Amino acid sequence: MATCSVDIAEVEEMNDPGAAPYGNFINYYTFNPPENRLSLIPATLLQDLGLKDGPQNTLILDVGCNSGDLSVAFYKHLVPVSEEESDRRKVNLLGFDLDETLIQRAQQSNPLPSSISFISLDITKDADQLQDYLNQHGGSHFHLCLCLAVTMWVHLNHGDAGLLQLLSHLASISQHLLLEAQPWKCYRSAARRLRKLGRSDFDHFKSLKIRGDVAEQAREHLERHCGMELIQSFGSTTWDRKLLLFKRK
Repeated sequence: MATCSVDIAEVEEMNDPGAAPYGNFINYYTFNPPENRLSLIPATLLQDLGLKDGPQNTLILDVGCNSGDLSVAFYKHLVPVSEEESDRRKVNLLGFDLDETLIQRAQQSNPLPSSISFISLDITKDADQLQDYLNQHGGSHFHLCLCLAVTMWVHLNHGDAGLLQLLSHLASISQHLLLEAQPWKCYRSAARRLRKLGRSDFDHFKSLKIRGDVAEQAREHLERHCGMELIQSFGSTTWDRKLLLFKRK
C-alpha cells in the first residue's frame, strides 16, 4: 500500500503542484481519482439513509471540493443519470473550495448545473453562503456532508482549535457527515514537502496536541461534543484512510 510520502513525491514529479499549503493541488484527481472513495460507498446510500423518498429535496455538501471531479462523480454514483430529471432535481449538491481557480474549473466543466453548484468559500472565515444556500432550497441543514481529506489542511493552518471548530460547525449544519481524516503520517509528509521546497513550516505543526490517530480523536469530538454518532465505517481507501459515516442523534 502506498504511503503518503510516496504519493506526494509522485505528485511533484507528475504535476508539479507546488506547495499547495491548503491542499488545493491543481490536478488532485489525477493521482487520487474519485473511484478510490466511490468503490467503498454503496450506490444505495441515499436510500439506506432514508433520504430518497421524502417530499423534501435532499441537500448534499462537499467541503473542499477542489475542481469538482469527485462532487460530480459522487452525485452520479448516488443519482443515476438514467433517473427521470424530476427525480434528479430532488437531490442538490453544493461544492465549495477556497481556491477560486479550482472553483472556476469546476463551474466550467459542471455537467449538471441544475443539480450541482460550486462556490468559492473559506469556511474558516465565513459560512454565510452555506446558510444562504440552505435558505434558497428551503432546508435547515444539509442531509449529507462530505468532508474528505480536508481536516489535515485546516488543522495545519488553524491549529487544534481550528480543526475542532470545523468539525463542530459541520456537525451543526449536517444530518449525516461522511468523514475522511488524514492520518498523522500525512502531516509529516506535508511538513517535509514545505521544507524541501524552501517554504516556511506550517504555523501550528509543532504545537499540535491532536496527533496520532486523528480520525479516532475526530470521532471522539463528534460523539462527545457535537451530538453525532458513528453509524458505519466503509473501510479504508487505497491511501489507507478510513471513511466514517456519522449521524446526528
